[in-house]
Amino acid sequence: MASRSPSAPRGQTRAALIAAAHQLVKRQGYAATSVDEICAAAGVTKGAFFHHFASKEALAVAAAEGWTARAAPLFDLPPYARLADPLDRVLGHIDFRASLIGGAAEDYTCFVGTMVQEAHASSEPIRAASDASITAYATRLAEDIDAAIEKHGIAEGVTAISLAYHVQAVLQGAFVIAKAKGDAAAARDSVVHLKRYVTMLFGRGEKP
Repeated sequence: MASRSPSAPRGQTRAALIAAAHQLVKRQGYAATSVDEICAAAGVTKGAFFHHFASKEALAVAAAEGWTARAAPLFDLPPYARLADPLDRVLGHIDFRASLIGGAAEDYTCFVGTMVQEAHASSEPIRAASDASITAYATRLAEDIDAAIEKHGIAEGVTAISLAYHVQAVLQGAFVIAKAKGDAAAARDSVVHLKRYVTMLFGRGEKP
């Protein structure tokens, strides 16, 4: 791949580095991904990398923030986001996440989830950035869950934010199982069970 000139637009170069970090870290992990590999994948020089980021850690933090922005359309663009019933939106979101699971692991797994498993004890900036990204996802999902609780009620002791974090926990765990087995179907099965659990919490009693 030809190197991009260091005079390329700042936003274009930075975005290319972040996109390369997303794909490489999901494929091979944070520690195994070098600055040289990121530059090669992005098509930029090493000098251009250090023009934008002081270190691989600094890129990782920016990439975690970029991952949050990348996930935001999951709540606004798909057809389920326009359903009137908030519970249908929550269940539709779970169905949609299941539909994304397929192919190579790096195509559907979570960048911040992959990275924080490795770096939570060795890099406080990466841990905090990953936490912020995961929290942003849970907080947005909790909006629809809270509306669903208001409309339908829910099992005693369940809060919207705790259920939103549980959804995230199941998804992250499903990705780990799929990687261990080398089979995306194992992850989809976990998400099917998640939907079944949510329908039971709300007393809907429907088959997933």
